[in-house]
Amino acid sequence: MTQPDTPLVEIRGVSKSYGAIEALRSVDFELRAGEVMALLGENGAGKSTLVKILAGLVKHDDGEIRIDGAPAELYPAARSEGAGVAVVQQELSLVPTLTAAENVFLGNNHIGRIQTPATIRRLAEPFLERVGLADRSARVASSLSVAEKQLVEVARLLAREARIFIFDEPTAALADAEIERVHHVVRTLVAADHAVIYVTHRLAEVFEIADRVTVVREGESFPPVEVSELDMGKVIELMLGRSLEKMYPARTSGVGDVVLEADGIRAEGLSAPVSLHVRKGEILGLVGQMGSGTTPVLESLCGARRLEEGGVRVDGEQVKLRQVRDAMNHGVGYCSGDRKGDGLFLIRPIDENLVAPALVRVTPGGWLSKRKEREVSEEIAQFFTIDSKRLPHRADTLSGGNQQKVALGKWVGIEPKVLLVDEPTRGVDVGARAEIYSHLRSLAEQGLAIVFASSDGQEVLGLADTVATFYRGRLISVTPREDTDAKQVFVEVTHPEAMEETA
Repeated sequence: MTQPDTPLVEIRGVSKSYGAIEALRSVDFELRAGEVMALLGENGAGKSTLVKILAGLVKHDDGEIRIDGAPAELYPAARSEGAGVAVVQQELSLVPTLTAAENVFLGNNHIGRIQTPATIRRLAEPFLERVGLADRSARVASSLSVAEKQLVEVARLLAREARIFIFDEPTAALADAEIERVHHVVRTLVAADHAVIYVTHRLAEVFEIADRVTVVREGESFPPVEVSELDMGKVIELMLGRSLEKMYPARTSGVGDVVLEADGIRAEGLSAPVSLHVRKGEILGLVGQMGSGTTPVLESLCGARRLEEGGVRVDGEQVKLRQVRDAMNHGVGYCSGDRKGDGLFLIRPIDENLVAPALVRVTPGGWLSKRKEREVSEEIAQFFTIDSKRLPHRADTLSGGNQQKVALGKWVGIEPKVLLVDEPTRGVDVGARAEIYSHLRSLAEQGLAIVFASSDGQEVLGLADTVATFYRGRLISVTPREDTDAKQVFVEVTHPEAMEETA
């Protein structure tokens, strides 16, 4: 497709400060009609600030923005929308009590007068159909899965009739099938000569969907680069300012006896009984797409989901798991995949979050000891490379990567035997991912048994010692990492029947 000489969006020398903090320093950016520009950078690099400026949510301090070659003022948000900009935010913004159809048109001035629910459904269904959710139009948002909620956000963007589409981490909570739906939508948009800014931490997506890449690092931008001129190593080096020699640390010590056993467990979300075990010092990776059963397994093992059959043993002892506290009492910690929903107390200080599961350690005699709280939180912060000066600050002031380190770190305080982690790096940039992998491996080297679930097959292959693949609520296979490859994982978590047909 022939690109116009004049960029659809042109930013020159844009800066933005929050007090003494410079979020952006003389940033340049351009976007052509009919292209996908990947916007990359670590958490805190300035990507979100640039997106907010384009969306009209914040006003830039210096510099110039042009749309179609003409100077444009995008603040406040109504002006941005009027200029043809639409954003799917990283944070889900659906109203839980409204239907999917109603959420599609929430805040949309194009729908006109108040409409009946039936009319709204009829108007929304074409947009929901494009993301594969036509049959969900009458469902209230609170009843939808995380993946479905994200796709409703995309449908809302489609209903805006915008020219400039900003996808801000649209696939962070999605698995392969749902990701392909989003990619299909993006391809459809650019084929119609729209322009797309695509923000993602899933770097493999860049090579699947983007035409060019713009990297923002420490508030400064780099000239856009054609994807055809890049590989994964070059992208990471641009983002970090250094090469990342080793993303996944190797195991250097052996494993011990079995610590946690699942014996024929079955619960809601599992279509067949599951049997697994994990040993001291071992990292067991559960891999599967959304709805494959990996989350139900973790929740069953920690008491967050009721077991319908089967049993769980810790150190050979049968345990009754009626609630999460029962698992904690037996040395099992669980880090949820939804750190903002139930993983952290976002409006409370970081130090309080770090000691929350281990209150017994900081409340001698039943009274909170601020000295003990400080000692325990600083110990955890040091291990997880969290700046101790920020411990009194609210958790929601941290970047996504640091929030995830807090969500993980707080479970170290109970001195667990087993750590269960759902999607350990969801919405986390490549630099923070490497840190989290290092911390998890270090905990395993100290003898902790770790079970984590991920929809990212490469992550499981890189981090796990043993790989368990799931498909539609069933355990498909359990194999040592050295006997597993990417192709096998891909086939098993998408179409395992293909292996049976060719066997």
